[in-house]
Amino acid sequence: MTRNGLAMFGGPRAVPRERAAKDLVGWPVITDAERHAVVGVLDSGQFTSNNPGSGQVQLLEREWADLVGTAHCAAVSNGTTALELALAAAGVEPGSEILVPALSFIASAVAPVHRLVVPVFVDIDPVTFTMDPRAAAAAITPRTAAILAVHLHGLPCDMDELNDLARRHDLLLVEDAAQAHAAQYRGTRTGALGDVAAFSLNVVKNLPTCGEGGLITTDDSALHNRLLRHRQFGEQLEGRGKRDYISHELAGNAKLSAIQAAFTRCQLDRLEEYHQARDRNVRAMLDRLSVLPGLQTPHCPDDRTHAWHILRFRFSPGRMGIEDASPGAVRAAVERVMRAEGVPLQQYQPVPLPEQEALVSRKGFGGYPWKLRPGEYGPTDTYPNTLAVIEDSLTLQRWHLNPAAGPVLQDCAAAFEKVWANLDQVATLARAMSPTPSEAVR
Repeated sequence: MTRNGLAMFGGPRAVPRERAAKDLVGWPVITDAERHAVVGVLDSGQFTSNNPGSGQVQLLEREWADLVGTAHCAAVSNGTTALELALAAAGVEPGSEILVPALSFIASAVAPVHRLVVPVFVDIDPVTFTMDPRAAAAAITPRTAAILAVHLHGLPCDMDELNDLARRHDLLLVEDAAQAHAAQYRGTRTGALGDVAAFSLNVVKNLPTCGEGGLITTDDSALHNRLLRHRQFGEQLEGRGKRDYISHELAGNAKLSAIQAAFTRCQLDRLEEYHQARDRNVRAMLDRLSVLPGLQTPHCPDDRTHAWHILRFRFSPGRMGIEDASPGAVRAAVERVMRAEGVPLQQYQPVPLPEQEALVSRKGFGGYPWKLRPGEYGPTDTYPNTLAVIEDSLTLQRWHLNPAAGPVLQDCAAAFEKVWANLDQVATLARAMSPTPSEAVR
């Protein structure tokens, strides 16, 4: 077998196992700064966000608001809670509707449901993978109260168009920026592009904590005060030297711990450095892949920057010379051969959000919030771009987040080139593969 032979048929791996070492592809990168910060919190005895004014949580909030360019930030327990509390604090009424892209993580739909708000799904743009403003406009009804703009994979949505749509229909515009830390749209950071924004600090995110966490940004002072009450049992703690245990509205407990905040503050110190290194590394890999026929690489329009949280690749069977195999079979074949080469490509979201079993069965809340406003909430065939993207694409996750991953990403590019040099074997494999589960369902 020659050096160019596919690994799954006996050739050498394009990315040797030892290449995927923790110092090159591990995430998050943990240094002595994080260790000292966590120990410092343990020694201080100040563990919660209840410390007035000067605790680690408050410092993180001020630093994140300053970076994003908003007046306020509230730290909470996780990114899903951040979305839920953003809707609660903004006063989105139970039984109303929120527009949600059909391609996203389940949290984008579950958070509204937790507030008894009905998610109405709209299609995405097939190149940016973010909400299509035209599809959003077509989905607005008298019950629509909000738009959830998900900056999927780290690329900001077409926010001017969505802002214009929200203003014309008097809708709340919420950013789901869980994957888009430090990205910009026309010179403005994500988190400052709508009425309120939610970020995740999950350990796999571009700005991580040591577990779970979330941040909510806004310029609205009244909304911010309600956010602080909603994370602390409806209590008003700001401006008080002593907790009075009086709950002014029904709310739960969604606080971030000081240890998590201290860890994230260290990561925040290096966020821009890591963002720039990631941008260089990813673009260098994509430059090599852009010439491969039938491979659509992640796109970043000139008017914005990309956080590169996830890299999604689409495959066109016709342009790859595999006309007699389905897109799903080609995608599955590429996944097998690329993983054999050492590149961990995988699907991200195997079905559209509206086809998630939980949302189809509506189990868990006794049929609510849909029971509040009986009727149909949109047909099931209004997201063809989402269906096509899921069918013909794979993603690379986490490996490229490490700022030292440049050499490994070049190995990944070499793996793509090697596979494309052997597309005849990929074609044979694709033709032999049975229909994917998503094809069988439809």
